[in-house]
Amino acid sequence: MNTLPRLLLAMIVAFASLGAMSERAREAGVTDGEIRIGNLMPYSGGLAVFGAIGKAEAAYFELLNQRGGINGRKVRFISYDDKSDPASAMKLTRDLVEEDKVLLMFGSFGTPGNFAVRQYLNDRQIPQLFVASGDDHLSDPSLFPWTMGWQPSLREEGRIYANYIQAFYSGKRIVTLWQNDYFGREIIKGMEDGLGPVARMIRVGIAHDAADEHLDTHVSILKRSGAEVLVFAGMPSNAAKVIRLAADLNWRPTVIMNQMSSSIATALQPAGLENAIGVVTAAYLKDANDPAWKDEQASADWQAFLDKYRKAGGKDEGAAMFGYAAAETLAQVLKQCGNDLSRDNVMKQAAALKDYQGSILLPGIRISTGPWNFRPIKQMRLLQFDGRTWQPIGDVLETAFSGGTK
Repeated sequence: MNTLPRLLLAMIVAFASLGAMSERAREAGVTDGEIRIGNLMPYSGGLAVFGAIGKAEAAYFELLNQRGGINGRKVRFISYDDKSDPASAMKLTRDLVEEDKVLLMFGSFGTPGNFAVRQYLNDRQIPQLFVASGDDHLSDPSLFPWTMGWQPSLREEGRIYANYIQAFYSGKRIVTLWQNDYFGREIIKGMEDGLGPVARMIRVGIAHDAADEHLDTHVSILKRSGAEVLVFAGMPSNAAKVIRLAADLNWRPTVIMNQMSSSIATALQPAGLENAIGVVTAAYLKDANDPAWKDEQASADWQAFLDKYRKAGGKDEGAAMFGYAAAETLAQVLKQCGNDLSRDNVMKQAAALKDYQGSILLPGIRISTGPWNFRPIKQMRLLQFDGRTWQPIGDVLETAFSGGTK
């Protein structure tokens, strides 16, 4: 066999190999100019309010793409409405992986849906990154090495409230009003665990539905208990109603509310800022309507983002903060990947964040991950509302981590 045919054969094999590699890259959701990312949100249904997070993430990636994308590639953010239904989440995740050929799943909302698709994604070694759930079991690399949470643990948030009560309201009577779902139960369970024997001071605990029409009755019952501390875990709209109802009844307990419901714009202003004085929460994100951050809110980046977010139908700036911060974290991971956008390297870089502080995190809150550390945000700050702005109480708090052990 002479040299020319041998050279031609080598070239054919080389081109075939390159074609195969290119095809694999396309199947993995990456081309020379694009990265495809999948996401599920409740854009309709009972939890549609949280669909605003997906709109914020879409706005962030749109702004990022206008500025050149990530390492020369544009992000194609493909987000579907699963209505917070686990069966829909499973079907749509299959569509995103098998039809849309996404590189990874990012930031899908809710615990049940993420549980439903976790095994499918791990079996196929597809990153399930920065899920929008505070469940500890979605951050356990010993069992599910392709699934990583993002926000602090809901149970740990509840324990922070327990520590605060024990430090400042020892011996006081406590009542709880919590949303009757996994989210509400986890916060209250964490608080009860943190209180230990002191949990007997909880005089009344009432569960409510997200669309509850009897909040006035619930608040009246809680007032009659004579409690001095009210712990609320639920949605911002219901938090606003509860604060106003308590004020109308001339009941002035110390109100402790979960971070998700503590937005100045969507909870405290509708309740009446004067009624919200003294409200306490544990947070890790800045509040978009807090005057403390007015200089940052005036920045060109934030205003350009908000413009895109509002054009997409977004109205909740609390959700905008969450979506922006989560998408910013994913962008950092993809930047660290460089040109190696294999799924293995995506997970490697997601587990290699070192003291990263995104622009939306509160001062002192940093993101660090590792091979056995799949809970990126493990710090929170206690804040108290003074009628105008959130004032910090003490230092940054480190939460316990239970996301897998080596």
